[in-house]
Amino acid sequence: MIARLWLMIAAMLAGNMQPLAAQQRQLLEYPSIHSPVVGEQGMVVSQNALASQAGAEIIRRGGNAIDAAVAMGFVLAVTLPRAGNIGGDGFMLVHDAATGQDVIFDFRSVAPRTATLSMFVDNQGREAAVATRGYLAPAVPGTVAGLYMAHQRYGRLPWAEVVAPAIALARDGVRLTPDEAFVFGWGRERLSTSTAARATFYKPDGSLYRAGEVVRQPDLAWTLRQIARRGADGFYRGPVAQRIAADMAANGGLITLEDLASYRAVERRPLRGTYRGMEVVTAPPASAGGATLLNMLNILEHFDLAQSGAGSAQSLHIMAEAMKLGYLDRYRFLGDTDFVSTPLAGFISKSYAAERAQLINPAMATPVATMGTGDPLAHESPSTTHYSVADAQGNVVSTTYTLGADFGSGVMIAGTGILLNNQMNNFDHSGAAAALRDGLPMPPNAMAPGKRMLSTMMPTFVMKDGRPWLVTGTPGGSTIIDTVLQIIVNVVDFRLNVDEATHQPRIFQEARDVLRVEPNFNPDTVRLLTAMGHRITSDQTMGSAQSIMIADGLYLGAADPRRPGALAVAP
Repeated sequence: MIARLWLMIAAMLAGNMQPLAAQQRQLLEYPSIHSPVVGEQGMVVSQNALASQAGAEIIRRGGNAIDAAVAMGFVLAVTLPRAGNIGGDGFMLVHDAATGQDVIFDFRSVAPRTATLSMFVDNQGREAAVATRGYLAPAVPGTVAGLYMAHQRYGRLPWAEVVAPAIALARDGVRLTPDEAFVFGWGRERLSTSTAARATFYKPDGSLYRAGEVVRQPDLAWTLRQIARRGADGFYRGPVAQRIAADMAANGGLITLEDLASYRAVERRPLRGTYRGMEVVTAPPASAGGATLLNMLNILEHFDLAQSGAGSAQSLHIMAEAMKLGYLDRYRFLGDTDFVSTPLAGFISKSYAAERAQLINPAMATPVATMGTGDPLAHESPSTTHYSVADAQGNVVSTTYTLGADFGSGVMIAGTGILLNNQMNNFDHSGAAAALRDGLPMPPNAMAPGKRMLSTMMPTFVMKDGRPWLVTGTPGGSTIIDTVLQIIVNVVDFRLNVDEATHQPRIFQEARDVLRVEPNFNPDTVRLLTAMGHRITSDQTMGSAQSIMIADGLYLGAADPRRPGALAVAP
């Protein structure tokens, strides 16, 4: 198997390597610094080792990729409470091997029915802190509905069986790694929002659990048992829903029994585009990420990145300028298509990208103020955490879901162990207030009851011959789009293996005249980019892309080391 792997990787790199003369081939050398995990029966990759192991075990027991993905979603709610969740939302992209069909399950949260703009802005029309933390911040969660819908559509094992691993972990407890113990100290202020969160994640005297100690979540185990017995109704109706509504009412929150009972996940057609002859399948609105990714890739097709080389200042400059254009248009045009009309077809069209690509100066950074937004209407025709799963039958799942901020709103519903999201701050409250003040049309991402807020989450496939070849996605808030873009460019343009593509240093460029680079970025490259007019800043790493490449009958897993504990597991 290993020999096949390296033959395959060598073939991928053949365009960039000269073969050694036969007489020189005396010592085995490998073509790449970083090597993926190799599987023959599938692959499971996430940023949490326990979740990856649980997903692999589900496949070993006869489950398919969808069963494994659902199990991992619930396990992460226990093992990664800062992001894994049943009180948040997200998107799941599924490739069904039996039909060749690709489907998006949109379980983005929605605004409660009684939410009003005045609740979330201050006297100056700026977004207030209550949109980010506390009992007004949560939107109606979608995760349980989305996981249940996906399982009902494609799952093979009984529902209760895929929820069982999470129940056991919540009941018996999770032994903390050093990183997990550190995170609770870091998040103490946010988790002090509710008595239940303090009681769950800290000792009775308020002190921290240390690495190696066990944290048990009996209330969450109770909630998960309700879900295992009753499916989505175990969350949105009955005892769990009653506890959510009661705690909300007692603390001035907005989510009611009616909000919970009326929530629906939505099955959608994914967005499709191409990049250098390969098909890209990704999330549609209310994800802004997928459309913006396709927009950027279309722009990049007008430049020969492969000739410039991976990590070169020239390649990074072109990518940064394409990112800048994509983010400018994203903020102007995209919103929940169930509520607003967006020029989506024009936004992801090749002709629109050709027009926008002309604004890129190959030698110098262009100021954002001179770029402006385009007019995609003229081209119309008449967050978080991420995990990826593939099974031996060819079913593939890419899932990104989130609580928003780390630990979401900080609100844990009494008696349930559920941490709720803070997604109400993902609406454009400040833009809506300005529009009201100035008598202008509402921005596409203005809040409305029952509306999904815009998201950057974008589980993505790159296809070869109609089958998934690259499965990827990442958390990272506003950096998500740029991270996924760079993973794709690294494997398509620069022909890196999936693990090398994951380890490459990253940049982040949005609609500002500042280019962020990761720590320890090559100083020579930074100097060249600065000479091109880029204002460089550096602080933290970006994203946590958990990816799989499927080629030559092998499953190659790449766990992103930017989040401690990430693991790729071959079933």
